Amino acid sequence: MKLYQVPISEEEINGDFQAFLKEAFEEGSFLERFHRVRERVKKLFDLGFIACEHLLKNKELIRYLEESNFDALFTDPVLPCGAIVAEHLSIPSVYLLRGIPCGLHIEATQCPSPPSYIPRLFTDHTDHMNFLQRVKNVIFDTSNLFLCDFFKPYEKLASEFLQRDVTVLDLLRKASIWLLRYDFVLDYPAPLMPNIIVVGGVNCAHKQLPQVESVFTDRPQTIFPWR
Repeated sequence: MKLYQVPISEEEINGDFQAFLKEAFEEGSFLERFHRVRERVKKLFDLGFIACEHLLKNKELIRYLEESNFDALFTDPVLPCGAIVAEHLSIPSVYLLRGIPCGLHIEATQCPSPPSYIPRLFTDHTDHMNFLQRVKNVIFDTSNLFLCDFFKPYEKLASEFLQRDVTVLDLLRKASIWLLRYDFVLDYPAPLMPNIIVVGGVNCAHKQLPQVESVFTDRPQTIFPWR
């Protein structure tokens, strides 16, 4: 394990993350919820950018990564620093994520995401919507325009580091495998591409269920958990 110094304390990061989780579940109007979440997400992205900047400017650490000849890079692309490093090292990247705020993971993987079927953030809709709910879904989808600007500083940093113009979308499209922490017991189904693997529940405790006696037969049966 290699460590490098950043001008951010662990307490600051944990405090902002816990505040984000708390406010994400608070009730309110769309504008209230969107403003709260946007401000918290921006703060987390700013902290991630500072850490990424110090990583890419650490010549000794970058040289170590270049000389180590790694086979692949495993990262959460919601903060695209790992994607920048993978591009610099010219190695495959494997992503483990729950989602990216403005839906860049959907655009990068070219997954179909029709607003008539896929519910948008803050709508509280299901995948079965009437006409007015679909109209609302389209309107709420425009909120992504105010979330994707979080990636602008990363694009400038990546272009300087890689010495060519590059966007975050360009980097994300080069991923080899996407491991999505989706669980269709909790999430609504959506069309996915072949290099996307659903691994919902991977970070949950796994408990083996005992054998139970079926009410329809005398033979004992084992119930296997979904996750």
